[in-house]
Amino acid sequence: MISAYGLISTEPGKTAEVFQRVKSIEDVKKAECVTGPYDIVARIEVDSSEKFTKAVFGDIRSIAGVTSTATLIVTEL
Repeated sequence: MISAYGLISTEPGKTAEVFQRVKSIEDVKKAECVTGPYDIVARIEVDSSEKFTKAVFGDIRSIAGVTSTATLIVTEL
C-alpha cells in the first residue's frame, strides 16, 4: 500500500472547482482546503506504483486550475 499527501496549489478563483474534482478521484481518500502556500491537501491511498503515478500525474495534475503540486509519501520508521 502506498499512502501519500498531495499538496495542491490552484489558480485564484479556481480552488472550489478543483477541490470538488479532487474529492471525486477514486484514490483520494480525503481532501481538505487549507490556508498557507497550498490550497488543498489530499490523502492518496493506492495498492501499486502504477496507480500512484496515475493518481498524481493523470488525475490530479491534469485538473484545469491546478498550478502546482508537491507529494509527500508516507513512510514507516
